[in-house]
Amino acid sequence: MKQFMDKDFLLSTESAKALFHNYAEHMPILDYHCHINPREIAEDRKFDNITQVWLGGDHYKWRQMRSNGVDEKYITGDASDREKFQKWAETMEKLIGNPLYHWSHLELQRYFGYTGHLCGDTAEEVWNLCNEQLKNKWSVRSLIKASNVTLVCTTDDPIDTLEWHKVIKADKTFDVQVLPAWRPDKATNIEKPEYASYMEKLSEVSGVKVTDFTSLKEAIKNRMAYFAENGCSVSDHGLDFILYHPASEETINGIVAKKLAGQEVSHEEMLQYKTEFMLFLAKEYHRMNWAMQIHYGCKRDNNAFMYKQLGPDTGFDSIGDAASAAQTADFLNALSATNEIPRTILYSLNPNDDAAIGTIIGCFQDTEAAGKIQHGSAWWFNDHKVGMTNQMTSLANLGCLGNFIGMLTDSRSFLSYTRHEYFRRIMCELIGGWVDNGEYPDDQKALKKIVEGICYNNAVKYFGFDL
Repeated sequence: MKQFMDKDFLLSTESAKALFHNYAEHMPILDYHCHINPREIAEDRKFDNITQVWLGGDHYKWRQMRSNGVDEKYITGDASDREKFQKWAETMEKLIGNPLYHWSHLELQRYFGYTGHLCGDTAEEVWNLCNEQLKNKWSVRSLIKASNVTLVCTTDDPIDTLEWHKVIKADKTFDVQVLPAWRPDKATNIEKPEYASYMEKLSEVSGVKVTDFTSLKEAIKNRMAYFAENGCSVSDHGLDFILYHPASEETINGIVAKKLAGQEVSHEEMLQYKTEFMLFLAKEYHRMNWAMQIHYGCKRDNNAFMYKQLGPDTGFDSIGDAASAAQTADFLNALSATNEIPRTILYSLNPNDDAAIGTIIGCFQDTEAAGKIQHGSAWWFNDHKVGMTNQMTSLANLGCLGNFIGMLTDSRSFLSYTRHEYFRRIMCELIGGWVDNGEYPDDQKALKKIVEGICYNNAVKYFGFDL
């Protein structure tokens, strides 16, 4: 029997162990997509207790606590932090096979030196240990530095002032780059009731009065220039699915004007608007040499009762099946017709899309970048051992795994950098298995390049960051 989560955790072969310990284990982290708050980095926030770090906004954990029958009082309610931690600890002992079990224990091991296992009986011991170290040792910046992170891309709305990014950049005592990433979802979602009020805010910060699609594009270009001045070169989009319902500029002008006049747009008009807006943005990204990330395949806010109480992003989303491979291909083809496809990363929440993505991206590769169109890392409900293994295996089967840009944190927690270690162990187990099975030679020079590339080097080159 192997020891619980020892140094060879998830590594079952000698080749896998060698790849991880010789190469992957020591590579830095480039966190090119996350949801951490730049203000907390600028102010070097300290946390009062482990509940604030772990449970403050983590809907991954909230879902499992609900699955364990925990009352909402101890999840998002007014229970004390100690009571909430106890309920999480009692839930943890039932999470056999769940990545949260591994992530949480990696965090306890790497940051707090705790090698036991968290459960209801050990909760008090872990609570005291973590809180003592959070008080005397750890702050946001020290956690980032200890994790060997070189660069972080946050997720930022076009109307954001980016004031905290400026503060961080001006602070010469902190040498980790923290750059904004452009996330224009509120300008994309014309069907939402808040669209018109958002356009008013966009008009104000851009200096361009948005009255139709033509003026909207000018306002967006103004904000993109501002983001670029502040170091942005990465965008991200959260879509239900990638769509392709083209329409004329005149038609889209009418749709935007209709919405701004307080009228509802039809489903077809929404599809047309989103298509043309995404095509416009993608062409601008290509012009400005930005990378485009598209996260899709999620069905959000499924529990109306709980949504009314807690709002979005509280643990009531699921995998959706509305994505069309044909429309994804048509969208990229429309950009290809004028040679305006930016570097693009496609993430689907539905693992059934893996093979489709793998075949589509192969249609649009070119010499602008190795792996210019990427099959993004296993995301959200898929970032566990099986999901990561399947995503990389599919990419290897249908594409060029050696050019993969690897893992991202996609988290609001400053302890989540251990997810990169989790990913790297799984990746080394997969590649090591191929070596041991005679499917790839034991060529350490080539293997070193592949492993270190997927861990870090490929992403640095792909995004063109100055590191």
